[in-house]
Amino acid sequence: MLPSRSSRPPRVTGGLVLYLDYDGVLHHENVLWHPRRGAYPGPPGFTLFEHAPQLAALLAPYQEVQIVLSTSWVRLYGCHGAAKRLPESLRQRVVGSTFHSSMDERVFSNKARGRQVLEDVARRRPLAWFALDDAPDGWGEPASPNIVFTDERLGISEPRTLDLVNWHLERLAKAQRSGGPALS
Repeated sequence: MLPSRSSRPPRVTGGLVLYLDYDGVLHHENVLWHPRRGAYPGPPGFTLFEHAPQLAALLAPYQEVQIVLSTSWVRLYGCHGAAKRLPESLRQRVVGSTFHSSMDERVFSNKARGRQVLEDVARRRPLAWFALDDAPDGWGEPASPNIVFTDERLGISEPRTLDLVNWHLERLAKAQRSGGPALS
């Protein structure tokens, strides 16, 4: 039996990976879209990617951490188009996304985010990983130690969330130093 198109290995495998959602993580979860205007924030007082500089600062000491986009923005803009909305320091870390053009978009979008990420983990086989997401759907108990759930309005800006991200980055660095996964 031939492997499904979605099971082909990604271009970049292994390493230390952060699976990154946008909505509810880097900005408020209520993002609207218009064919001419593109994406824009729904509620007043919020801006798109307002927390991206915080993530860039957190990642700065961990140059070996790569980003895999696990955001619905990839289905709208493609991996490159979604990545180019990030600040340069984050954009240069992007090595792929959980969705790619050879996948059946309808089948993929009907899967819970957790399942999308876990399928990519199985294909990409990172040394260690964690995910930033605001949706608890589809992750399952075995993956729970690898996920930082964010408040859908505050994203990563919440102090407790920032502490958790720092903890996971340290965990990834320890995994790299020891040559083996620290939680998987």
